[in-house]
Amino acid sequence: MSVRIAVLTVSDRASRGEYEDLGGPAVKAWLERVMSSEAEIVIHVIPDGLKSVRDTLIRLCDVDGVDLVLTTGGTGPSPRDLTPEAMQGVMEKELPGFGELMRKVSLEFVPTAILSRQTAGTRGKTLIVNLPGKPGSIDTCLTAVFPAIPFCLDLIGAGRIETHDEVLKAFRPSK
Repeated sequence: MSVRIAVLTVSDRASRGEYEDLGGPAVKAWLERVMSSEAEIVIHVIPDGLKSVRDTLIRLCDVDGVDLVLTTGGTGPSPRDLTPEAMQGVMEKELPGFGELMRKVSLEFVPTAILSRQTAGTRGKTLIVNLPGKPGSIDTCLTAVFPAIPFCLDLIGAGRIETHDEVLKAFRPSK
């Protein structure tokens, strides 16, 4: 059985068709390059805002039953960037280490990484991770945190992910 992954681009302009969604396709391409297991990956584009993000995350977790949601965008300090606030109303367990690590690795490239408010958490058998919106930053952040994602999915009873070890080795503790 393949793992089900939703990529959620959060952008007013992209949702209105005024701006090409670069984040969602960047996440999908990264996953396809790194994962060796079969996966169903679907990209959704929605507007910024507390209600739109919260309601979509709840639907993806509770109704669609996806194993992993990777959001992109909506994590900065601008007034419409409300992805972390929506996450607070959705997740059952916060996993702050994801955001901490993403900011740490991003600071090696740009001083504005301290403005990012990414986080991660679980809802039922779904892991949700907030990523930045720029493709280069997405690559940096996913490369940093993804080694822990397959084991996290194992722990919460979600679908299993395997990776191409020569590209990125997933960490699972030895028994």
